[in-house]
Formats: sequence, structure tokens, C-alpha cells
Amino acid sequence: MAGTTGGTPEQGHVGRRTVLKGVAVAGALAGLAGHGNASASSGGDAEHGVEHGWGKVADAFRANFEGKPGDLGAACGVYVGGRPVVNLWRGVADRGANRPWRKDTVVRVASATKGMTAICAHLLTQRGQLDLDAPVARYWPEFGAAGKERIPVRWLLSHQVGLPVVDGPLTFEQACAWDPVIRALEAQKPLWQPGTEHIYHAVTYGFLVGEVVRRITGKSLGTFFADEVARPLGLSAWIGLPEKHDHRVARVEFTAPLPLEEFIDAMIKLTGLDPDTVTAWITSLYSPGSVLARAGELGGALDNATEYYRTRAWRAAEFPAANGIADARSLARMYAATVSTVDGVRLLNPATVKKAAVVHTDKTKMHGLPPGLNLPADRSFYMSLGFMRAAPPTPMLGPGSFGHPGSGGAIGFADPDTGVGFGYVTNLWNLRPDDPRADNLIKAVRSCLG
Repeated sequence: MAGTTGGTPEQGHVGRRTVLKGVAVAGALAGLAGHGNASASSGGDAEHGVEHGWGKVADAFRANFEGKPGDLGAACGVYVGGRPVVNLWRGVADRGANRPWRKDTVVRVASATKGMTAICAHLLTQRGQLDLDAPVARYWPEFGAAGKERIPVRWLLSHQVGLPVVDGPLTFEQACAWDPVIRALEAQKPLWQPGTEHIYHAVTYGFLVGEVVRRITGKSLGTFFADEVARPLGLSAWIGLPEKHDHRVARVEFTAPLPLEEFIDAMIKLTGLDPDTVTAWITSLYSPGSVLARAGELGGALDNATEYYRTRAWRAAEFPAANGIADARSLARMYAATVSTVDGVRLLNPATVKKAAVVHTDKTKMHGLPPGLNLPADRSFYMSLGFMRAAPPTPMLGPGSFGHPGSGGAIGFADPDTGVGFGYVTNLWNLRPDDPRADNLIKAVRSCLG
């Protein structure tokens, strides 16, 4: 079986867990444990804000720099009951420039952006401005073309709308301009009867949900997020980064490509499914030219060989499924405000959270599987309305947890049962599906909670 794993977050099926070619990998990164210590002399290696009783998280965070892969630069934030209990950062933000990771360092969080976007949509439902059961065309009339006039909004959020790819061709400049992508999605016919199947809408999710938000509010998704989420909570988080913050952005590097056979072995261990099932699943859905491969390309606009993801144009544009930039504290604080009050701000009330967290992908079949192959949703793609739910591939803190991982390792989530908001970000993107770094931190959080 030929092939290696790689890719950006938009090309994954289970958030950060990807299996496609395409990234110009920076090379195998060895000996990273020493980089955290090396940065200490320049003032970048720092740990702050660990409350008494939360030392196990700090221990796990330090240990991540000595593991495989050893973190290059990273941060972790934890809130409980609306209060910060952990705020950690350490390591190198840009190895080539010898720039340490500082308190204000931010980094691209990839598909963790989808959770930021989902919160915006649920704010509108909570305010009575958006009905999830109403046709998308009520808010966005042009969307109703090509037989899409009856598709409800909830199918956009649950990846069941049948528009994971853009036929294109689109250029990178057109994608950054927003409207050309919207026009293409308006004209397209779904790949399947909407509501009967699902598959990860890696990039189009952000345009679909973002355009509904824009039609209702008159604001782009990034602007709405800034006004209604980031500013009230004092977050360092953006979908569309202002240029004045460019100097804060960590440079992403990549671990070595992963042979497809190793990816499959890791997925077997993660999911507990039998080898034949996992092999059939992975080889059918992640092969070159598959729907998931095309989903990450956005009609040809996103070509990894160009390293578009390092450009100012990419950071400035709004890709609400993919190019959010944030620190760990902000992810933790944002999710904390969905399950508790944070400095007087509560984003979502319990009734909204309950509706938002209902799993939808257990009711439909995954698109593109071989005939007769059925995957349990909680072992493959356990998606509610814009949020991943806790399951073996992405366990989070407990069965009630909801949030979203990003390719490479980032994750943010909330746990209603414990009142936890959690965030982890890194600039060493690990292309293995069994990346232990966030899980190590989450296990430590669970231990501290008792």
C-alpha cells in the first residue's frame, strides 16, 4: 500500500487526524526536548498562572517537550467554573529566527477554527435570529439553486449538506476574496441527497456557515466573531488576522511524513475497530482524488506546494473552517464561556449548549464508503452541530465534552459536567493520528479534578 500521511487541517477527516499527501514538510525534527530549555536563556521559556492543585498539568506540559514528538513551542490553558487555573507557554515560536514563545504568541489553530464559527451560529440561534430548521435559502436565497431550496441550516453545521468540495477552478486570490467561493457553492448540486449522508466539509463548512451569518448580521464571520466573542472576552483570537499582530504569530513546522500503513495501524489502536474495517475506510476515503482529498483543495485554490499558509494574504483572509489564529488561553476562555460565566460574560446558555451538542452523524452514513461497510460514528466522525463530541479518536475530558481539534495537534473544548474550558496550541504539527500531546494534558486535567 503506497502513500504517506501529511496535509493541512482542512484535508483531514477527523479534524487534526489527516492522511493525505501535499505538505512541503520541513523535515524530521529531532532532539526538540532541548529547544525548550535553550529558549529559557532568552526569556521565552516561561510558565505562569498555575493554581495550587494543578501542578500535574504543568508536569505533563513540560514532559511533552521531551516526548515523541517533543513540542517545539506550545501553550496550554484551562478554566474551571469561569476561572483560569492553568496558563502555560514554553519553547520556540520561530526556530530559524531564534524567537522564543512568549505570553502573547499566537499560532494558527487550523480546524479548531470550526468551533469558533459554530459558536457564532449558536449565538444567533440563541437570540432568535437563526432557525436551524429553516431552509438556508430563507437567509441566503441564491443558495436555493440546483435543488438546494429545502436544505435546513442544521445540515450545514453537521456536514450533511453534500457540498464538501468546490468544483472550481478557483485561484487562491479568488478564495481569499470570499464571493467567488460563495457563487460556486450557490451553483453546485450536492454530491448526495442532503440529510442522508455525511462527510467532513473541510473548508466549505466555513464558507457555508459564514455566509448565513453574513446574510443575517451584515458582518463577515470574522468581524462577527471579533465583535461578539473575542472583544467581550478579551481574546487573542481572530478569523482574519490584523496585520499589526503578525509579529506575534509562531512559525509552524511539521513532523516527518507518515507511511500510510503506520497511519492505519494507529487508527486501529485509536478506534478499536478491526483491521479490515479500518483499512477499507482509510484507503477508500483518503486516496488521491477522493472527496476528502478534493475537499482540502477548494477547487484548486489551496495548493500546499505554494505554502500559501505562510502568506500575509492567508492570515488576512477569512477561512472560517481553517485559518483561525489564537493562543491557548483564548481557546480555553472562549469554551469556558459556553458552559459558565467568565468575568461577567456567558456566550451560550444551557439550553443552547444542549441543542448544539446533539450528535447528528450517528443518524446518517459516511459518504464514499465501500458498499456494506458501516462505521460507528463514535469511532470515526462524531459530529454535532459544528462541534466534535468526545469519542475514542478525540476523547476530550468526558462524554459530555464538545469542541474541535485542528490538524497538527491544536484543540479547544468545553466540558459542561465539570465546567472546564480547555485549549492547547502548538507550532510543531504532528501528522500522526495518535499524537499524545493534548491527550497527555487532558489526562492531567482529569487527574486534578479528582
